[in-house]
Order: sequence, then C-alpha cells, then structure tokens
Amino acid sequence: MTIHQNLIAGEWVGSDAIENINPSNTGDVVGRYARASVEDTKTAIAAAKAAFPAWSRSGILERHAILRKTADEILARKDELGRLLSREEGKTLAEGIGETVRAGQIFDFFAGECLRLAGETLPSVRPNIGVEITREPVGVVGIITPWNFPIAIPAWKIAPALCYGNTVVFKPAELVPGCSWAIVDILVRAGLPKGVLNLVMGKGSVVGQTMLDSPDVNAVTFTGSTGTGKRVALASVEHNRKYQLEMGGKNPFVVLDDADLNVAVEAAVNSAFFSTGQRCTASSRVIVTEGIHDRFVAAVGERLKSVVVDDALKAGTHIGPVVDESQLKQDTDYIEIGQKEGAKLAFGGELLKRDTPGFYLAPALFTEATNDMRISREEIFGPVAAVIRVKDYEEALAVANDTPFGLSSGIATTSLKHATHFKRNAEAGMVMVNLPTAGVDFHVPFGGRKGSSHGSREQGKYANEFYTTVKTAYTLA
Repeated sequence: MTIHQNLIAGEWVGSDAIENINPSNTGDVVGRYARASVEDTKTAIAAAKAAFPAWSRSGILERHAILRKTADEILARKDELGRLLSREEGKTLAEGIGETVRAGQIFDFFAGECLRLAGETLPSVRPNIGVEITREPVGVVGIITPWNFPIAIPAWKIAPALCYGNTVVFKPAELVPGCSWAIVDILVRAGLPKGVLNLVMGKGSVVGQTMLDSPDVNAVTFTGSTGTGKRVALASVEHNRKYQLEMGGKNPFVVLDDADLNVAVEAAVNSAFFSTGQRCTASSRVIVTEGIHDRFVAAVGERLKSVVVDDALKAGTHIGPVVDESQLKQDTDYIEIGQKEGAKLAFGGELLKRDTPGFYLAPALFTEATNDMRISREEIFGPVAAVIRVKDYEEALAVANDTPFGLSSGIATTSLKHATHFKRNAEAGMVMVNLPTAGVDFHVPFGGRKGSSHGSREQGKYANEFYTTVKTAYTLA
C-alpha cells in the first residue's frame, strides 16, 4: 500500500508509516500515512521560516487564486473526500460530505478576504503628520488539529493563515490524517510555493512538542483537549508567542415548559448524539423544567428508538461508530460512573454488534442526574447525555452557567422574554435558540469563554485578529 508522505520544504518525504483504520470496519485500512520525526519537524519549521519573507509580501491576487483553486477542487470532489472522511473518522456519509462542503466554503471565503485586506488612515494630533494603521502577518504559524472534524478544522486554520501571508507547519491528529493530507496535496497543486505549507504527521509527543519547543514558531493555534491546551499555553508563554486555544465543552441545552416539544426533542437529540456526540459543541447536559420534564424524556426515548447506529457509509445510518477503542472505553467508563453516582440510565449505553467489526455504542440517556455529578461536570466526548430536572427558568439558567466551560449554550422556548434574556445571560461564546448547540456557519466567529477557549475567535473576518499583527506608521508631510 502506498505511503502518504509528509510535505517538508516542498518535497514529499517519509517512510515510517502508520495505518489509518476505519472505525466502522476495523478490517478496512484507509491508507498508510508517514510519521514525522523530531528532525523532520525542525526541517519543516526552518522551511516555513525561510519561505516567510517572500510569501508575506506576495501579491493578494496570487493568494486569492491559490485559495480559490483549492476551494473549487474540494467542492468538486466533495463526494470522494466526504467518503474518505467518513471512513477514517466514522461520521455518516451525509455528515462527511457536509463537512467537506464547509471546508470548501471556508477556503472560498478566505480567497475573497485576500482581496479585502484593509487598514486605516488617520490624522495625527500633531500638525502635518499622517498615521497609517495596517495589519501584517505574524510569521510561522504552528497548526495542531483534532480528530473529530478532520477537514473543516484544518481548513479554518490553514486558509486564514495563508490568506494573511503567514507560513505554516501543520500537524493533524494522528488518528485521522487522510483528509489533512488531501487538503495539503490540493494546495500544492493549486500553486502554493515551496515551504509555505509544511505537513508533519505523527505523534503529538514528537511533532507537536517539537513545534512548541521551537523559538522559530511565532504563533500556535490548537484545538483539542483541555490538558494539552494548557501545555500549549505554558510553552507559548515561554517563547512569548501568540497562541489560540479551542478546548473542552460541557454545553447545556435548556428546555422550558413553554417549548414546542417536537422542536425541543429534535434539537436535543441532534445536539447530544449526532456525529456520535464527538463535537466540542455537543450538548451533554439537558436541563429541563419540571412542567415538561416527563413528556420530554418520554419523547426523547421514543425518538432514540428510531435512530440507526451502523456503518457510517451505509444508507440509512443516523449515527456512526465511536472513533476508536480508546474513546469507546472512555464513553463506557463514564456510563458506569453515571450509574454509580445515582443517575438512571433510561436508554441505551450498550455496545452494539453490526455486520462489520467496529466501535458501535447505543446513545446513552441518563435521567435523575444532578449538576454536581461527574457526568454533568466532565467532558465525555461521546453519545452520552444527562437530563437534569429544574424548577423554573431562573434555576435552569443558573445550572446552565454552573460549569467551568463556556463554548455553546442552547434553549428551547416559545417565550421571546426568556429567549432574549438567555442570549444575554448565557455564559457561552455561542448561543442557540430552538436550534442544536452544534452547527456554526463558516463566515461567523467560532469560540467560547472560560475553560473552553483562549485568544481571539476563529472563522470569518475575526480570524485576522490572530493571524495578523497591527502596525502603526507615522509620516511627516
């Protein structure tokens, strides 16, 4: 089987490889992908540093053309790339194609941003002096991405980095390198100069740590676990570099007595269980007022009976497998923890067997949970949700905000008063009303508060706050 190699200084290199396994069918090897060494990573960083002067001063039309060609190819190959994504990560084919389309849209958006670079011209308080305020690229950007969105998250980091004139050293999650390799290959063939983008696949303890240890990496953008995010922050402070962190979530979804029951059920089930619950924006705490609680729980149980868990590529599948054996064990451990804590496992939670060997888990719904239980405090990152009964809206809001995280928060209500108050007072970076907590457009800012995020927002025009630095220049007339 062909080895998909790392891209370093414009050359495809690497022979030590690891197999990429399909979680829907562990007998299916998606491909073999090279592992970079410490020396490989250092070479990639040096290449990015050497390429920065020319790329940072390249014409905006050149950058626009490369990103636009990339967008066009991703969208033209959405079915193929979506299938690759579903094979390596376990999302359903519809979700895989949808995520691929989003990646293409992100590259298209930032192709346009290349042509919208702007600054300010202001008068000085001193006579005969002009002031120019411009944005310039930061330098070498280290990009570290997670396994749960293997094409969208790399896209929303790589595209703005290149758009604003930075060079890149990119480390995707070792578990899902296929889509990342495909994006890099497309960018190279779109005309990206050598050294501007370097792909170093492999272990975080090797590749990621080498990036963090290097004084030549000027900024790091990271999406992943809270623990690793803290290590990124500490290493970045030591080198006085910019850093951007997207980490955990324990997102609440509030259901009030006046909610449309069907809307509430669909939003809650989608939030908690679709994409196998493997989204940082997934809602694993469902906070329900007592007047609708019993009807809501019964309706969710009925809805879950119709949810099909199976091979991600099979027609009719609603939820694919858990991504790997390690994550599956984490999910089942938390299900056991929840039961020991006194929560009632009202639905699901059992391992499933299908036609192909894979990591299949029935969505687990807990009731009679409280907000101080571990299943209500800690991120599980799987198809496991806990229903917490509360008296009224005021208690629901207090419980929703009682978390160390603050990424996404949702509410189901027909009350304009409560919806408006919740949008203002939910302690989260993103708030959804009568919608799932997961799902953000490609052109708007993404990010959270408290322990979920650090630094400026990702996506949309707000991305320039991280990928550029501001310069103020004075001229005597």
